[in-house]
Amino acid sequence: MEIEFQKKWDQLAIQINKRFNDELDVESMLFVIGMQELGQVVDKFTKDQKLEVIHVAVCAILEPFGFYEYEGRDKDAWPHWKVVKELPRLNNDEQEQLLKEGILEYFESSPFMNSFT
Repeated sequence: MEIEFQKKWDQLAIQINKRFNDELDVESMLFVIGMQELGQVVDKFTKDQKLEVIHVAVCAILEPFGFYEYEGRDKDAWPHWKVVKELPRLNNDEQEQLLKEGILEYFESSPFMNSFT
């Protein structure tokens, strides 16, 4: 199972890196997902806004695992989720694995993925 996951992750990373002509790490992929979920063109973000974009991505990718539930958009059109169940305590490796699983599932189920092929 872990070997199959790693193959899928590596394939996704190759496609994303090719698309952006750069080697993106997990945090960068989260930023891409957050921008996709935000659905707005923003010329420049503050440091806090960049963290908010990453938070949007984390909520979006962990929603299918039952941790968050989408609530809607605020007056500035930013998406919001509510916590449905608390995340378990995870060490760094486990946390990265969960994020990677969420990222992989997000891209596999997203129409955005079609633009990579």
